[in-house]
Amino acid sequence: MARGSGIGKTLALLVLVIILILGGMLWFDYLGVINAKKLFAPVYGLLGMQVQTSVSNADADPALAANLDEDRLAKRLEALNIYAEELTKREQDIAAKEAENTQIAQKLEETRLALEEREKTFNNEVKKYDDRNVNIVQNAKNLNSMRPTDAVEILNAMEDQDVIDTLRKVEELAAAEGKASQVSNWLSMMPPDRVAALQRKMTSKPVSIQ
Repeated sequence: MARGSGIGKTLALLVLVIILILGGMLWFDYLGVINAKKLFAPVYGLLGMQVQTSVSNADADPALAANLDEDRLAKRLEALNIYAEELTKREQDIAAKEAENTQIAQKLEETRLALEEREKTFNNEVKKYDDRNVNIVQNAKNLNSMRPTDAVEILNAMEDQDVIDTLRKVEELAAAEGKASQVSNWLSMMPPDRVAALQRKMTSKPVSIQ
């Protein structure tokens, strides 16, 4: 009797376990987590039963499926919002960089134009200096070939600095040719006050023409 009672208890326990397993799997099948019907389809076939082995959202609780869909949609929307914010920030960063590059380009262009203007001004000054130097040399040569009175008349019509540079060039040419300079003779024929002013400038200012 004891042995038969033990077997009965074992069988009862085994049946209970099977019922619990089947019940749990059928519950999961109802929730759409696993497909218990498909798992036990061979058993149903032996019993001559036709079962649906596919599980869809329609087999699950509509309210639960709707909640799951809403959760997925909310997470998706949240991810899209984060991505949109990142894109907006990137666009703002790009716009800021473009504005900064535009300002740099404008400054570079302004600097280039300023340098071109300075170079143009410098070249004009150099040309004026060269032209004046050529004129001073030519005037010195012409004065040496003139009568003293004509030379003095031309000198009196010049600006003081032009007179000073021309007389210095006359002396340089005379020294190079080994001839006597007529500068002293010309100065003696010019107004004394003009000569005094020229002498003061000759001692206080450097030579402007080389």
